[in-house]
Amino acid sequence: MKSGFCAILGRANVGKSTFLNRVLAKKLCAVSDKPQTTRHRILGILTDENSQIVFVDTPGVIKPYYKLQKVMIKTAFSSLAGADVVMVMVEPYIIEEELIYKIKDIPVIVVINKIDLLKKRDSLYSLVGRYEEIQDITKICPISALTGEGINTLLDEIRSLLSEGEPFYPEDMLSDRDERFFCSEIIREKLFKTCGKEIPYTAAVVIDEFIEREKGKTYIKAIIYVDKESAKSIIIGKSGEKLKKIGGLARAEIEYFIAKPVYLDLWVKVRKGWRKNINDIREFGYTS
Repeated sequence: MKSGFCAILGRANVGKSTFLNRVLAKKLCAVSDKPQTTRHRILGILTDENSQIVFVDTPGVIKPYYKLQKVMIKTAFSSLAGADVVMVMVEPYIIEEELIYKIKDIPVIVVINKIDLLKKRDSLYSLVGRYEEIQDITKICPISALTGEGINTLLDEIRSLLSEGEPFYPEDMLSDRDERFFCSEIIREKLFKTCGKEIPYTAAVVIDEFIEREKGKTYIKAIIYVDKESAKSIIIGKSGEKLKKIGGLARAEIEYFIAKPVYLDLWVKVRKGWRKNINDIREFGYTS
């Protein structure tokens, strides 16, 4: 039996969460076209007969402009501590030497994602060749997290770098996060997708109540916090229609995720400047 931790590091929107959702065959991570949709360190546990890979999904690395983003970048790099392997996920046509040089004393696999977007495979061969010139890279694996191409080869390469040892977690466990966390992530994803560019990063979702009943629906009260009154108005929409749409989409996915009927009670509240206030950031669970 081989077991170990594999941290996933990369710029925003390179497909880290899409990759993790695919290999686990379950949607654990929120996915959208907005940078840094992932705000937390999330463990995804892949167990088979011969190995257990504990993936550590991290927030996308960007230049931070306010306190929340600084906390997220710290979370990303602190996740390297204790890792046995680091996947540096990159997009085609981009050479990420800076990220690679920040990793010390850990085997590095450069994962070139989104190869399904390449029109010519000659471009991929050229990109692989450029990475082969960089020192301290253990393996280079082209994949498509969207289609699944190359992922089995990547998993084999990760396993080859792990040590023999017993599993860290029970074989039926997929993550260290509970249902409340994933429900909040589902709501935030639907919020992003419904509001588009109107509400980029001003929203945080907190599960205030989660009551499982022997009979009837599971009651979930969730609060969407924003930093301005104008953002609150946009989320609620005319006559509450937009909030109703967010709630409907989220409720359907939550019911599928927890396999139970749900009554979702959504509220929107203003917490001015919360993204710049470390106490608010901690209260909303964003510290590493």
